[in-house]
Amino acid sequence: MHTRLYRGGRLEKEGFPIREVAGHLGDPEATVWFDLCSPTRDELDKLGDELGLHELAVEDVLAGHQRPKLDIYDNHLFVAAYGVHFDGERVHAVEVDVFVTANVLVTVRESAHFDIGEVLKRWDAAAHLAGHGVMFLLHGLLDYVVDTQFDVAQDLDAQAETLEESLFAGELTDDESLQRTLYVLRKNVTKLRRVSVPMREVIGTLLRRDEALMSDPVMAPYYEDVRDHVLRVGEWVDEVRDMLANVRDTQLSQQGFRLNVIMKKITSWAAIIAVPTAITGFYGQNVPYPGIGELWGFWLSMVLMALTSVTLYVVFKKNDWL
Repeated sequence: MHTRLYRGGRLEKEGFPIREVAGHLGDPEATVWFDLCSPTRDELDKLGDELGLHELAVEDVLAGHQRPKLDIYDNHLFVAAYGVHFDGERVHAVEVDVFVTANVLVTVRESAHFDIGEVLKRWDAAAHLAGHGVMFLLHGLLDYVVDTQFDVAQDLDAQAETLEESLFAGELTDDESLQRTLYVLRKNVTKLRRVSVPMREVIGTLLRRDEALMSDPVMAPYYEDVRDHVLRVGEWVDEVRDMLANVRDTQLSQQGFRLNVIMKKITSWAAIIAVPTAITGFYGQNVPYPGIGELWGFWLSMVLMALTSVTLYVVFKKNDWL
C-alpha cells in the first residue's frame, strides 16, 4: 500500500490503508499522500466524493491520454504528466495524474511502469523540506517526471550523433536500414516532444504567486530548477530533431552524388562502346570503301576501334568519369 502521513515536517507513518486517510483530512498539521494504480471508475468516484474533486478532473483521469497540463479548480489542482523510459529502441510514456488539495496529494498511475519507488527516494532525500506540505510532495514527483524525460532526451541525442557520425564515415550503406533507423528515431523524438514541451506551461503556472497553494517562497527556487530542466529538455529535443533532419538531407545528398557518379560511368562506357559500333557499322556498308575485301582493311578497322576506345578511356579516367 503506497500511503504516507507527514506531520510537523516529519514522516509519521506509511503503508497504512487508504480508508484511514479520511481521518486526517481535517487536520491542518497533517499532509497525506496515497497512490492509486489503474483504479476503477467506482474507486475514482469515491475518491472524488471524499475529497470534493471536480467531475471534469475525474473524467480526465478516466479518459486517459491527456495532454500534460495543470487545471486549477476551487479547492484543488489537477496535474497530468508523463514519466518516460527508453528500452533501447522505443520511447514509452506512462501517464500519472495528480490531485492536489490543501493537505492531500493523490497520484493516479496509468500502470506500474511508472516507478513510484523512485519518487519516494526523492522525498526521502529531501526530507528537510517535508514541512512545506503538498508542494514538497508535488515537487519531488514533477522533478522525477522531468528527469526521466531529460535522461531519454540524452539517450536519443547520443543515438542521433552516432547515426550522423556513421553516415559521414560511410559506414551506413544500406538505405533501407538507415530509413528504418531514422523513422524510429523521429517517432521517438516526436513522442518525447509531445509529453515534454507542454510541461513548460505546467511548471510556469505553478510558479505564479497568485494562488494560495503555490505561494510558498521556500519551494519556489526548487520549482525554478525543475523549470530549467524542462526548458533544457525542450531545447535538447529540438536539437535532436534538427540533427535528424540534417541526417536525412545528408543522406539525400549522398544518394544524389552516388547517382551522378553512376550516370557518369554509364555514359562513359556507353561512349566507349559506341565507337566500335560506329566503325563496324561503317565497314558493314554494302558499298565500296577503302580496304573492302582486303586484309589490311580489316586490321585498319580493328586498330581504329582499339585506339579510339583506349583514348576515350584515358580521357574519361583523367576527368574522373570512370
